[in-house]
Amino acid sequence: MSGVQPEKSRGRRGKAVCALLLATSVLALLRPAPLLAQETELRGEVSESAILSDQQRKARNLVLAEQAAAAAQDNAPARTYLPASAGAVPDDTEAADPTTSVFDPPQASDDTSADTPTPPKPRRTSTARQSAADKAKDKAADKSKKKKSKTAATDPTTTATTDDTDDTVADQEAANRRALTVDSVDKQKLDAGAERTAAIEGQNKKPEDDPFAATGVKWGSFVIRPTIEQGLTATTNGDSSSAGTSALLSETALRFTAASDWRENSATIDGYGTFRETVSGYPVHDAQGRIEGQLNVDLDNELRAIAKLGYEAVPESASSPDAIAGVDKQPLRQTIDGSLGVEKAVGKMQYTLTGAVSHDFYGDAELSDGTSLSQKDQDNTLYTATLRTGYEISPALTPFTEIEVGRRVYDQRIDNEGFERSSTRLGARAGLQLDMGEKLSGEFSAGWLREAVDDKSLEAISGATVNADLKWSPERGTTIGLTGKTTVETTTTAGESGDILYSGRLTGERLIRANLTANAALGLDWRDYVGIDGHDRILSAEAGLTWWLNRYAGLTSRARTEKLTSNLPGRDYTANSIYLGVKVQR
Repeated sequence: MSGVQPEKSRGRRGKAVCALLLATSVLALLRPAPLLAQETELRGEVSESAILSDQQRKARNLVLAEQAAAAAQDNAPARTYLPASAGAVPDDTEAADPTTSVFDPPQASDDTSADTPTPPKPRRTSTARQSAADKAKDKAADKSKKKKSKTAATDPTTTATTDDTDDTVADQEAANRRALTVDSVDKQKLDAGAERTAAIEGQNKKPEDDPFAATGVKWGSFVIRPTIEQGLTATTNGDSSSAGTSALLSETALRFTAASDWRENSATIDGYGTFRETVSGYPVHDAQGRIEGQLNVDLDNELRAIAKLGYEAVPESASSPDAIAGVDKQPLRQTIDGSLGVEKAVGKMQYTLTGAVSHDFYGDAELSDGTSLSQKDQDNTLYTATLRTGYEISPALTPFTEIEVGRRVYDQRIDNEGFERSSTRLGARAGLQLDMGEKLSGEFSAGWLREAVDDKSLEAISGATVNADLKWSPERGTTIGLTGKTTVETTTTAGESGDILYSGRLTGERLIRANLTANAALGLDWRDYVGIDGHDRILSAEAGLTWWLNRYAGLTSRARTEKLTSNLPGRDYTANSIYLGVKVQR
């Protein structure tokens, strides 16, 4: 009896295990379909090989379920089932490694009558591109294989189970991967192209502030913007003198600017040249021009250096106090000037020390009788040093003071009239520097300047000084400018020391349309002679239009009037003119 009872107990236990395995197999058959559908929906298209693999796996699981049911009816012990996770089936003493998949076949047993040939494994789907997530899955599978290999080495009974499990896991991963078919590859290419096209066409191109501004020409590390004007001027006074008459003049003007594109420091070069020739009427033959360069360099210890160098060639004006009467051609005055300044900021204090040199030398005047008259006694050099101290109240307001000292030295110590013309200069100014962006910027100052001549018989040139350089933009497309300058003019006229010239200009520019610009200017000059009771007043007004045909060419015109009134005899004149020409830029 004792031998029969254990036998019955084992039979009951086997039947319970078989029933449990049957229920698990049915559950396994129900789960893959929604899982595969979800994977297909989330991941995209699935290749034919993956679909076939899934169908084969379902058929294999169905066969295994039928075998398990037959074994349960025959009271045969069922082979061990390895769930995919610990929660797939209840824990049992005969449960196997929880890392195996729900699609794994039943474990091999010693009873060979229960073994059934396994359907051939589907070939692994080939993918054109493997995502980062797929690579991570491959690494996890490799780790699982290594772990199972170690387990098989310690327990020989699990060797066959591990091999089958690895193959099934690999099949499942291949089926779940997104396979690229020919259609899907073409679709991705089309989609990628559409995305690129949409990204390029979708960008909003920023409109240019000035669509007719010069684009410039790249030359090395500089961008050069040249401009040339050619036109005709009809004037009532050819050379702006008391003896001038009407004339038709051909005018050519060349201008250019060059700016560096360096990362830290900067350099600019500006130049112009004008040429006037008479077409008919009063004879005029003159040319003038200037070129100037500036270099800004950032040094150590918050120091900044500013260097300037320039050259100018201008014929003596017929209305100049030093103009020579009865000549065919006025002498040419040439100027070479340069300066070097160092700026430093200490907290809110700003310091600038600038040294400058300017040398003037004159050519000979050509007289009407064919002879020439030397003007070498007017050649001189001016040396100046200026110290500016400013305090930054705010980034927009910086009041400052300036002290200037200098010395003017003539090449000919005693001129042709017997006067010693060299002099010593001393000046002081106070002003305000403004920086409000495009709205308002610049500076203005006022002070006193005195230049004492070495010859005691000549009076010192002294007077108030006013300097300004302001730009104001009340609205976009409109710019108002104000410039003022005080200049000491020397002379070699006997008994005279020279004069102080005050010059002021009020300018305006308005962008009427993108291709139409209007400009206007008002000018006032006042010349105060030293040593004699004399003064000159010059009033001028100008208005012009520029119509751009395209970005590189346009038509320009202007009308100008100028009138000089003096209490000295033979100096008054009036000049009215109209100009029409073509402007080309690059």
